[in-house]
Amino acid sequence: MCSIISTNRASIKYHAALVLLDARALFSKIKVADLLDPSIQASRAAVERHHLFPKSYLSRQGIAATRETNQIANYALVEWGDNTEISDQAPADYLPVMKIRFSQAELEEMYRWHALPPNWEHLDYREFLEKRRELMAQMIAEGYKTLVTGEGRDVAATEEFELSAIIVNGESETVEFKSTLRTNLHTGSKDPRMELAVLKTLAGFLNTNGGTLIVGVSDDGSPVGIQADEFDNEDKMNPHFVNIVKSRMGIPAMTALHVHFDDHADSRVMVVKCRKSPTPVFVKDGNTERFYLRTGPSTTELSPSQTQDYIKQRFHV
Repeated sequence: MCSIISTNRASIKYHAALVLLDARALFSKIKVADLLDPSIQASRAAVERHHLFPKSYLSRQGIAATRETNQIANYALVEWGDNTEISDQAPADYLPVMKIRFSQAELEEMYRWHALPPNWEHLDYREFLEKRRELMAQMIAEGYKTLVTGEGRDVAATEEFELSAIIVNGESETVEFKSTLRTNLHTGSKDPRMELAVLKTLAGFLNTNGGTLIVGVSDDGSPVGIQADEFDNEDKMNPHFVNIVKSRMGIPAMTALHVHFDDHADSRVMVVKCRKSPTPVFVKDGNTERFYLRTGPSTTELSPSQTQDYIKQRFHV
């Protein structure tokens, strides 16, 4: 159980979407907006974040790392009484008890609001997270639409919601998060390995199908902010990034990248959008040139023979 509403920007946007859509809390007849009303006085919060797959249950399945159990997509807003009743039961055990309170139409609406895929209680946990992230992003977009009048659009707000949707969905073949560009958070010092990790990801995107790298966000989507890299300002960080790309990946690689800075949970992040490169991109690592591509949500280095075969197939050279 968790009684503190998340300060993660993606969670806030999703909760805001529920308010905008006039949604009710999960397993409740009460609207999210009413449960989040700060004027409600109680010894315990009226609404709590419930682990849809409880932590104790996941631990029994061999999934105990906080980073895995506390995924944004594993949380839902419920009344605190329901949170207590559910405790550490398996979803397949507690859901039937909760469902009998509602009609089929109410359940369908509830599943849509709370981004729950069909038969979610029987899904593998990681498959559930993947499916729910996609549905949560759709709800954020739907909530935003309620703010739009006519054909006019607030471009800044649209981009902010798009970034939020990317972060809610988590890392994938075309999305990766890096906490920093050059700073090792464990030592607090500049570390060339951090820059190499960024370049590997970019090369992987360029050599595969493109993608988006967000610097200033941890693997689980939590904000770190570019301030961790201790640049004087964004105007100093941007040319530093451009220089390392040009010097270690080549000028053509830089032409396939678009860099901008954005807000995430009261922090600034650097967003690098990569187009699919028309030519192979290598990364200089000392006296060695390395070739990378994306394989699912990770970046893989190919051996020389694998690189040769891939380039023939992908770039026809």
